Amino acid sequence: MIKIEIEAHPTLQIRAFETTFPSPLGSLTSPPELTHLLRTGAAAPFVPDEALRTGVRDMLRHGGYKPTGRGKPASEYLVRAATEGALGPINPAVDACNAASLQGGFPISVVDTDRAQPPFHIAIARPGERYVFNRSAQEIDVSGLVCLFDRDGPCANAVKDAQRTKTDETSTRTLSIVWGTSGWEARLDAVTSWYRSLLAAAGGRTVTVI
Repeated sequence: MIKIEIEAHPTLQIRAFETTFPSPLGSLTSPPELTHLLRTGAAAPFVPDEALRTGVRDMLRHGGYKPTGRGKPASEYLVRAATEGALGPINPAVDACNAASLQGGFPISVVDTDRAQPPFHIAIARPGERYVFNRSAQEIDVSGLVCLFDRDGPCANAVKDAQRTKTDETSTRTLSIVWGTSGWEARLDAVTSWYRSLLAAAGGRTVTVI
């Protein structure tokens, strides 16, 4: 079972779980009920909330990070992508993450647990820490940003996840981190539960992470 140590933070609220899929993601297809949720205005149990958007940004500012522009939370990027019709299906793990984040309003990270190496902990990244976040080898400076760390350093956060631990067509196990903030615990629990139900409908079996 995966365990994550979490450094003290005044407003950070985390929900985490592992998902195991019956076969590699490249062989699985997201059901229509899931891909339907990859657009704004889809029928979902949550409605957008500007106060939540502000709360998430304020949580990310605690370590000195500025969650604006290209460094805004991933949940905000998804809203823009969906509005522009640019949010298409990838695989069940990513689609469920994107749907839950888009509709629920919380940023979510997904890492391949066969690529990320324990021990895991969540903490504010030190000055100068950075990593590649896409196949084009672009980097993000995560200084001051609360991140998930594995044995080799920071690998995920509420803005952009590291390329080295992302899922691909061979992935069968993932770790999901829902990045929440104080004052929104009830919605955070509800979004996480719904997210897990989306994965279950796509064939995934989820287990809560300690």
